[in-house]
Amino acid sequence: MNAARATGPSATVEKRVAAIDWQQFSQDLDAEGHAIIKHILSRDECQATSTLFQHAGLFRSHVIMERHRFGRGEYKYFKYPLPEIVGSLRTTIYPHLVPIANRWNEALSIDARYPTHHADYIERCHQAGQHKPTPLLLQYAIGDYNCLHQDLYGEHVFPLQLAILLSEPERDFTGGEFVLTEQRPRMQSRPLVVLLHQGDGVVFAVHHRPVQGTKSVYRVNLRHGVSRIRSGERHTVGIIFHDAQ
Repeated sequence: MNAARATGPSATVEKRVAAIDWQQFSQDLDAEGHAIIKHILSRDECQATSTLFQHAGLFRSHVIMERHRFGRGEYKYFKYPLPEIVGSLRTTIYPHLVPIANRWNEALSIDARYPTHHADYIERCHQAGQHKPTPLLLQYAIGDYNCLHQDLYGEHVFPLQLAILLSEPERDFTGGEFVLTEQRPRMQSRPLVVLLHQGDGVVFAVHHRPVQGTKSVYRVNLRHGVSRIRSGERHTVGIIFHDAQ
């Protein structure tokens, strides 16, 4: 169902993923609701992935944000089979996120548990009528931005997703910071600005996450977006692990 292989870009991605300190990553994710993966893609890989935006045959859908009041900018959802590097990111990183996702659901008394292999989880999505692939490529120009939102898409939602910055801040664009907000019970929202460089990825909560309070665990609701672009162009690839209806 994806284009991941054992050689070429896939093998390179697999080596980088295997080298990540996943224990520290898990601690960072628990503490802040997001965690950064440095240099998950090289500069050449970022540039090659950005250029895919011009190849209409790779995509199932093209969304102009302003038409839907999502912000300004545009994005395209890939169709199956996914480009090799996109498919490899999706299937290689997913197993490392499963223990975190299952632990979070247990803490929040959510019944859903996730299988080790991504193909098994996608089969679950498809059996529920969620057949559309969700990895996407986003493009922003001057004045564009992405409103705070959540990528849910159906009954089955994997609680973590990945965004990788394909452009270099201050060289390719200015502005355009990745932004998260957390809504805690009976508290004002907490804003978070995540600083990324080209090739860096950020894994973050899709919908909500558990936080340990003084007496018990409580649920924090998260949304994410992108601030206004002041100059240049910004490209991002988004890796969402569930499929859409």
